[in-house]
Amino acid sequence: MTLLSPSTVDSVPFSTLPESFHYQGEPTAWTRITRPGMRLHSFLEGLVISPEGNLLLTDVPHGRIFSVSPDGSHWQEKFVYDGEPHGLTFLPDGRVVVADYRRGLLVVDLFSGSMEPLCSGYNTENFRGLSDLVADQDGAIWFTDSGRSSLSDPTGRLFRVSPAGELRCVLDNVPYPNGVAISADGANVFVAVTRGNAVWRLARALPASGKPMAGIYLQLSGGLGPDGLSVSSSGMLAVAHAQAGCAWLLDEVGQVQSRIRTPGGLWTTSVRFSRDAQTLYIVDAQTATIFKHSLTQ
Repeated sequence: MTLLSPSTVDSVPFSTLPESFHYQGEPTAWTRITRPGMRLHSFLEGLVISPEGNLLLTDVPHGRIFSVSPDGSHWQEKFVYDGEPHGLTFLPDGRVVVADYRRGLLVVDLFSGSMEPLCSGYNTENFRGLSDLVADQDGAIWFTDSGRSSLSDPTGRLFRVSPAGELRCVLDNVPYPNGVAISADGANVFVAVTRGNAVWRLARALPASGKPMAGIYLQLSGGLGPDGLSVSSSGMLAVAHAQAGCAWLLDEVGQVQSRIRTPGGLWTTSVRFSRDAQTLYIVDAQTATIFKHSLTQ
């Protein structure tokens, strides 16, 4: 679909990374490649909400997972390791699965501080570079392997790993797959295609063999393209528009309802609906700020 004239509104700051957590060292390899010439104190991504109501998010280049209290007043460094964590999702037992660009899928116990690999490659080869993930209603984990794919090299992949550990390559022709989400009714999978500036949709029920049919659900322009995705319990889809300083809100049939800006920052990386679907949280990595937008206005 094309964008017509959605309403434009501003979100408001909810919480900003305290200066005490600003990274002070030399630029990492990730920073040098993705933001050449810059010195980043953080790059926040992967927002999820814990069963206790805390907001968890990653600092990609510095291997950190932060926890933010429900009221936004307190930040805590929950886990630090040698990696590049992008996306997060919860397992039923409370552990966290991390999509790590360099190390694949990892399982982290934030209470004990332990970490173990879940899946590091496909067909005896390492993944190209993971971006994001989501657990579906049956416990399968869908995750994106973007690497450095783009329109000139549309070879990014979408994978599904079953609760039994069976790994399947679902798509292998995506120009930088990024955020991934499951529709509220469980019927469809949404994939943010960053370098195609689009969101694709495919059926969650896969054919016995071969690739499923996929189509364009949303086509954007400007910025870099969609990054994180989130679906509310009522079926709304939120889309973080990277380097455009906004998130898009779609209704349950894919009609764009509003453009929600993040004033002061353009690096919109992640979105997440609150558990009661009354608030949308939006992460801006440029200002290291979590914004919020009330959906009851």
